[in-house]
Formats: sequence, C-alpha cells, structure tokens
Amino acid sequence: MAAADPGTSGSRNVRRERLVGVLLLGIAVVLLVSSVSWFGTGQQVVGLAQVFLGVVLAAVGALLYRRARSS
Repeated sequence: MAAADPGTSGSRNVRRERLVGVLLLGIAVVLLVSSVSWFGTGQQVVGLAQVFLGVVLAAVGALLYRRARSS
C-alpha cells in the first residue's frame, strides 16, 4: 500500500475531525432534546442514560471541533 502525500493528508484529517465533531454535536442535541419524552413516560433510568450519553457525545464533539479549528 502506498503512503499518502503528507501535504494533503493533514488538511483532510482536519476536515474529517471537524465533520465528525459536528456530527457528534448534532447527535448529542437530538439525544438531549428527545430525552424529555422518556421522563414524560415515567422511564427515568432511560432518560438519565440518554442525557449522560448526550453530554459525553457533546463533550467529545466539542473537543474534536475545537481541535480541528485550532490546527
């Protein structure tokens, strides 16, 4: 397998990190907004798990997005 050109792989990795960060932030928003329905149906454990996962995904997404912007 041939090695990638170092000049182009760096910019594509930054772009990929930024896109993955935005994707994770979007998924986190959907999880956090829809978790209200679990609390409304009386399934607090599922709602809390969804809020926890949403917060973790938001943190990872924000980290990737900030790291890509600083490069």
